[in-house]
Amino acid sequence: MTALASFAFVRHIDGLRYRFTYDSDHYGRPAYRRTDGNVSCLWSPSDGWHCEIAGGLVTAYPLSGRADGPEPPATVWRSFKNDRSYLYDLQPLDPDE
Repeated sequence: MTALASFAFVRHIDGLRYRFTYDSDHYGRPAYRRTDGNVSCLWSPSDGWHCEIAGGLVTAYPLSGRADGPEPPATVWRSFKNDRSYLYDLQPLDPDE
């Protein structure tokens, strides 16, 4: 199976896009880093698929609950940091994007 090369989180409220690209493997699954380097999207045994920032602080999960598939699910995700929360669609990108 070929790992998803890249995807974008597209914010519901305004269409803002955050692009993620394959970075490495983590617990035997692909891990992704936001192209500005501030956020990782990865899988762990304790949290399933999630996004985190430096220090391991979890900042987003799939809205449908714990996800344990081989890649991050193309579904709605909820981010949370401090008093803010947003909904995003995870959209796979074509290799040319």
